[in-house]
Amino acid sequence: MYFNPSASSWKSDGSCVNPAVEPFHRKLPDYNTTPLVPLPDLAKELGLGHVLLKDESNRFGLPAFKILGASWAVYKAVASECELPLTCALGDLGASARERGVRLISSTEGNWGRAVARMAKHLEIASVIFVPEFMDRATQDRISREGAKLVVVNGDYDKSIEVARMEAEKENSLLVMDVSWEGYEEIPQWVVEGYSTMLAETEQQVHELKAGLVTHAIASVGVGSWAQAVALHYKSESRSACVIAVEPDTAACLQTSLRAGKIVPIETRHTIMNGMNCGTVSYTAWKVLKDGVDACVEVTDVEAHQDLQYLHVKGVKNGPCGAAPLSALRRLTREGKLGLGKESIVVLFSTEGAREYDVPT
Repeated sequence: MYFNPSASSWKSDGSCVNPAVEPFHRKLPDYNTTPLVPLPDLAKELGLGHVLLKDESNRFGLPAFKILGASWAVYKAVASECELPLTCALGDLGASARERGVRLISSTEGNWGRAVARMAKHLEIASVIFVPEFMDRATQDRISREGAKLVVVNGDYDKSIEVARMEAEKENSLLVMDVSWEGYEEIPQWVVEGYSTMLAETEQQVHELKAGLVTHAIASVGVGSWAQAVALHYKSESRSACVIAVEPDTAACLQTSLRAGKIVPIETRHTIMNGMNCGTVSYTAWKVLKDGVDACVEVTDVEAHQDLQYLHVKGVKNGPCGAAPLSALRRLTREGKLGLGKESIVVLFSTEGAREYDVPT
């Protein structure tokens, strides 16, 4: 575990808030608000006031939250490319993009690429998605069924990014990524803006439950864009919750970077938490996470699997990445860290639905 005591006083500038995002999402096909699930038995077991789980197992008909960021980023990027206002309808935007021959390029460990491909389908434009060789066939097939051209790269996720960047240099190609690097920052920032819809929903649902103010929010980390959105939200001027990031112990790129005080790329190893199997923290996310995260917790595949089984019994049908925040919470309560106790209101963000994986031993 890594702790940053100074994060308790850090405040965000509210840069992920864009009032146009939520109305945009409401107009998309298959719009839905995902549930916030109270887990009173778990709260009692851990000696906490409330444990609430935001269940993203079905968002716009997809089994993960990524479509929130992908839809807004693709919409803004294509509108900019076609020189159209952000008031234009999807059908009009797609027609203009097809006329110009625009195609979307991205790379993914799974859910992000499928979300980009789904937006390309809505716009009726081409998409090419590069994936690392460790991706299982079932995930590959789900991306392909969205209509994308799928290319398997001989290497890890970072290698797939490298190849996607080269492909995007071709004419009329638009690189849409949720990870940033120096010189590629605008579109990943739009992704973070897109995630604000989930946070706004959560805020309203907590209010409706009359649970009180959230004291702790736990978010999974791959490249860090989602955790960036969580930190910006819960560290705003009107809020002061602890923000906890969770990573696989085989892909702890954020914790490695936090300890070094700078972005440090790492080699990752296999994990059932595929969507978090990333070796380099996003450039724009790092600017927030280095100061705004109170703790960063590593969890094992076995822990994630066990907590997935626990949540399935409770009716939450999520995947390993979705169970990881609970694994982090268990570790923190065992250690008695971050003031967790009977007054605590904890939100776990479960970011993916149930899927196939090899059960760890």
